[in-house]
Amino acid sequence: MIPSQVDDTLPELAPFVHAVQARRPDDGTWCEAWTVRDVLAHQTGNAEELARVLQAFLAGTPVETRGFEREAPYRQMSDSDLWAAFLARCEQLTEVAAAAAQDLSPDTEVQWTGRTVKVPFFAEHMREELILHRWDLTGDDRTAVQALNEPWMTEHSVVSVGRPLLARGRAGLDLGPDGRVEGRLRTPGTDDVVVAADADGSSIRLAAPEGTATIESDAAVRVLLLWGRRPADPSRWHSAAGPEALRGVRALLGGY
Repeated sequence: MIPSQVDDTLPELAPFVHAVQARRPDDGTWCEAWTVRDVLAHQTGNAEELARVLQAFLAGTPVETRGFEREAPYRQMSDSDLWAAFLARCEQLTEVAAAAAQDLSPDTEVQWTGRTVKVPFFAEHMREELILHRWDLTGDDRTAVQALNEPWMTEHSVVSVGRPLLARGRAGLDLGPDGRVEGRLRTPGTDDVVVAADADGSSIRLAAPEGTATIESDAAVRVLLLWGRRPADPSRWHSAAGPEALRGVRALLGGY
């Protein structure tokens, strides 16, 4: 049973737990070569690191964010020990987030992966991870689509995460000194997500719709595309930008 405080802070935890429990640990997922067990180890590491960094800041002894090597101990655990560790780390994150909300202004900036984020980021990012990786387990079921469609998911992906989403895709592009990729991801009735990359770096922002969209879709599909994924049903997005422009933007997003 998930404690009420944890459920209030991470309302997406219960749906994620149910999705994991409905599958075998060695079942495959939509997340590259990861099994269900790999996803669970990743999520345990996420919860631990978010809590560790925020707790250290609260204590006045800030620490650097570790990379995904933090998952290694969890990958070596038995299935039952991993499950217990995952739930314990989520509970710990909830406690730290509550303490931070009480002691710090929500505008307080904390170092995270080479940039600064605000205090509410830490619980909110775990919520996004739970939604995204639940989709990796279930695909486009109703719960996944409803959660991905939430406006805060787009805002968090663009504003709170931003350029790290484009890092892998940009590294794989052969742009040259004068090369540039730019595109607009459009969901009717909302701001466009504008992504761009050139030899000097990459950018991602929200902007009023203008011109031809590179990709048009619902908000859920747009979030999946931003995270280098694609929906099971390709008819859920379309493009009038032409194959070359589309190929560049999809490559930047890590899609292919």
